[in-house]
Amino acid sequence: MDLNVFIVTSAALLDSINPCAISVLLLTIGFLLSLNKARSEINKIGFIYIGSLYLTYLFIGLGVLQALVFFGFPHMLAKVGAFILFGTGLINLLGDLIPHFPIKLKIPNAAHPILARYMKKSTYPSMFVLGILVGLFEFPCTGGPYLTILSLLHDKASFNSGLLYLLYYNIIFVSPLIIILIMANSKIVLGKVGDWRKKYTKRVDIVSSILMMVLSVIIFLTA
Repeated sequence: MDLNVFIVTSAALLDSINPCAISVLLLTIGFLLSLNKARSEINKIGFIYIGSLYLTYLFIGLGVLQALVFFGFPHMLAKVGAFILFGTGLINLLGDLIPHFPIKLKIPNAAHPILARYMKKSTYPSMFVLGILVGLFEFPCTGGPYLTILSLLHDKASFNSGLLYLLYYNIIFVSPLIIILIMANSKIVLGKVGDWRKKYTKRVDIVSSILMMVLSVIIFLTA
């Protein structure tokens, strides 16, 4: 496998298991099931949310990549990105291991009422806006791998090939959401998914934080 493909795939998988977007999707599906919405309607609303989140991350990536190309930042930027990725993983790890660790990379509490308001509307436009807001609000806690990959692509790829990598990255990024949407077709299944998330989220976060730090070392050594 090409090294760029390996690094992009690894970073996208680490980014995709973040609790922010998954939690919002589970809450939305649960709310829709409580209203006895048809499964086809839940799928439409869910895919609008996922599609909006995908587009938000894609446009953020395109903007950053275009800025890197336009301003011609130096090769050292990829190594700086590796340090940022390592720091993100370290902060996440300390947050999981130390309950009162002061720095938390998550959606800010002030944003929760805003997201809840759009979630409860459950219309196509509100779900599209919800996906945009979740993408913007969660980017500080999930953007470390993304920005690092963008800086690496700037050094090793043209803008056109960087665009292909971005499309690929974001498909992997939203793939867990698509799987959850397809699986959670009843309150029973949704409950089991929610229970699994509560039980294993901390373990998954610890493992992903360690892997994020390992990936940052690989990027630093190969950049």
